[in-house]
Amino acid sequence: MSSLTQAVKDEAHRLGFILVGVTTPEPPLHWSTYENWLAAGRHGEMAYLAREEAQARRRAPRTLLPPCKSILVLAVPYPNPRLVGQEAVPAPLRVERLGGQVAAYAWGGDYHLVLPGRLKALVAFLEARAGNPLFSRLYTDTGPILERDLAQRAGLGWIGKNTCLIHPRLGSYFLLAEILISADLEIDAPFVPDRCGTCTRCIQACPTACILPDRTLDARRCISYLTIELKGAIPTALRPALGSWVFGCDVCQMVCPWNRFAASGGDPAFAPRPAVPRPDLIADLGLTLQDFNRRFKESPVKRARWRGYLRNLAVALGNSGQQTALPILDALLQTGDPLVQEHARWARGQIRAGAGADSPSLG
Repeated sequence: MSSLTQAVKDEAHRLGFILVGVTTPEPPLHWSTYENWLAAGRHGEMAYLAREEAQARRRAPRTLLPPCKSILVLAVPYPNPRLVGQEAVPAPLRVERLGGQVAAYAWGGDYHLVLPGRLKALVAFLEARAGNPLFSRLYTDTGPILERDLAQRAGLGWIGKNTCLIHPRLGSYFLLAEILISADLEIDAPFVPDRCGTCTRCIQACPTACILPDRTLDARRCISYLTIELKGAIPTALRPALGSWVFGCDVCQMVCPWNRFAASGGDPAFAPRPAVPRPDLIADLGLTLQDFNRRFKESPVKRARWRGYLRNLAVALGNSGQQTALPILDALLQTGDPLVQEHARWARGQIRAGAGADSPSLG
């Protein structure tokens, strides 16, 4: 390995990245899979993914930075729920108490805000070592690139059946970031083995059956999409399957055998903040817009927006089947956003009908 490549990898590790690889800006190997996914409409209301310009850039990463010679792909860990007492809940989910669940990557700081500073520091280090300014573009799930495709090509792991990138020693609880750079770095060998084998635990455990056989998922049924990206009403047939999830979902990672022995406790920047991993459903339904913005400042949970978060809380309360939730739901029907009211009405009906304990067919 060249001294420059080794030096930048060492610096990346010092900055908190647990995995670092280098690949080329060549077209992605899995482009046809992504193209077919879009054509099938499985991206839901995320129309920005299907724009022609966005497709063209994902199809040819070099168009993002014409002088690009190398792409650094980096991974930073976030908490493994198993290490902090959060265990997988078999599908269909049942809420046993009035506490919600938040995906582990959102327990701490927002990676969109945390990682760019580290990426800029790494570029500055690389420029100092190279002895001249470099052209670069930085991404943290913020640009039109297929980052898991790049990560596999850079040797960081394989794309699992649940669509997550999986490393054989570190599992899948990490976030990806990329630096397109005009420096000529040594390219890493791609990760070729498929170590999912015949295992189908993630497919079987998915509460909404959104994981497809071609290692893609139907976002329109995915709990992460339903609780974050979807801004309107959650389809009625899918609401019982959300269980207690109010922001994102970790079920397919929780049941993955490769995460069973993953040792990382996560980067300190993503350490759990008070009451975020298991929010109080009733208390949080009383949050005003100002309360929400204050509590989730610099948190990924803000992506759901205030009305979306309250919508999700109402659904989780409906799934709880707990009569103690009725007063707050009744209060929401008198005041509040129409979207939240509609889901509160559904939740009240679920509780009063005694249907919150078991999920009906989602077909």
